[in-house]
Amino acid sequence: MGEQSDRSALLDWEEVADVEEPSLTTEVNENSPRATTVSSRALGSTVPGTGWSSSPKEAVSSELTSLYTGVLTEKAVSSWVWQNECDQQKGRQYVTNRRDVEWRRQQDQVLAVFVVTFDTRSGNMLEWCLPQDFNLDGVEFKSMASGSHRIASDFVYFRKDSYFGLACFANLPVESELERGVRMKSVGILSPSYTTLYHHMAFLENQVRDQLRCPGQYCALESFFDQKKGLLPARTARNNVAALSTPKHFVTPEMKFVQFFGEQIMVLWKFSLLRRRILIFSPPPVGEVCYRVYSCCALANVPLPSVSRGLPPFRPFFYVNVNDIHTLETELSYVACTTERIFEEKKHLFDIYVDNQNVQTHRESLQPLLRITSSDREKYKKLQEKRKRLVGHSSYTEEELFTLFFSELNTKIFQTLLEVASSVDRALTEVHVRRMGLDPQADHKFLVYILETYGIDVMLMIDTSCCF
Repeated sequence: MGEQSDRSALLDWEEVADVEEPSLTTEVNENSPRATTVSSRALGSTVPGTGWSSSPKEAVSSELTSLYTGVLTEKAVSSWVWQNECDQQKGRQYVTNRRDVEWRRQQDQVLAVFVVTFDTRSGNMLEWCLPQDFNLDGVEFKSMASGSHRIASDFVYFRKDSYFGLACFANLPVESELERGVRMKSVGILSPSYTTLYHHMAFLENQVRDQLRCPGQYCALESFFDQKKGLLPARTARNNVAALSTPKHFVTPEMKFVQFFGEQIMVLWKFSLLRRRILIFSPPPVGEVCYRVYSCCALANVPLPSVSRGLPPFRPFFYVNVNDIHTLETELSYVACTTERIFEEKKHLFDIYVDNQNVQTHRESLQPLLRITSSDREKYKKLQEKRKRLVGHSSYTEEELFTLFFSELNTKIFQTLLEVASSVDRALTEVHVRRMGLDPQADHKFLVYILETYGIDVMLMIDTSCCF
């Protein structure tokens, strides 16, 4: 069913609904000193009974009391207050972690399983599903991409209402006039989160083959749903999951993404960070293109709690078709892919249209951002150098290196902007812009759009008279 690298896990960095954002900390690698913003989840959690005092008094040693009166000294009082604050902070973190775990448990549910078939007279049809009363309208078109009849097998990620789906497709030559010599089916599932779907990729691939050979045999799918409609098996550490799913000797989808677009990846980074509507066209197979959608979302990851507050969510739609037109008309920000060329004519649906390696926009105001600047080339060079330096010599997988690189890049930009916004004069100078890794002149338009998109109130003190 294709290369193993095309069945990669999707890193679980998507936004957590109704959960307090984790704090940022700095990780320093002694062998290769570098500042890295990482989630507190990656550092483990604190639970009651570990490093906690049962009462504030236990935190006060005898040396902190007066030898003559037994009264707490100023140092002891400070220590007592500090301990109380620590306990409160740990308590809040414990509650947050519990809420986070509960949210993850909800995301790991398999909500529905289904089989889609192609009928020579009726087209794509929902053949079977569990539960039978689940609304699966339109899933027959999402799980079997337009043009799939020309390929032997594929897989596709998609969005159905507020849920995400994964389906595996295959066709089989048969000696049947009724089926016109070919049998085509897809077997898929729905879940609240796309980051857990890959757990079931192998099962779905096997099942679609079985459905092609023995149509109408659903016992294995029924048993699967009975077992998985609750929770998926407990996952190991994040690094271990990624390492198992994407061995280091394979080229990961993220690195394929970088290799495919080259320096154009920096143009996509800008549009992703600005939360524009991005539509990627490609003929089947669509599986690898779904990973391009995910990679675009990873480009826009900003691990700072307050930056994206109030903005529309920037989440992947993955594969879309003409049945999604009405939904896309209402979206302010999205990334999606399609195999249907007709979308190119629906310019009101997107801001950025990506055809092969050609990134284009019909919006005149965004045209300047299509140019690759010298700072773009420098950042792209650093990405390549970092990959060559660290891959195979660190605990990071290539997928994590990709995500981490752009998380650090975005964090540097917004940390600088927030610092300036909180200063007395709020003056953003060329020194600040260069510190962010941007060119004061060539990236001026991009910077203006960042300030407008994220509502950051600063004064641009940059001379643009020599620009363009």
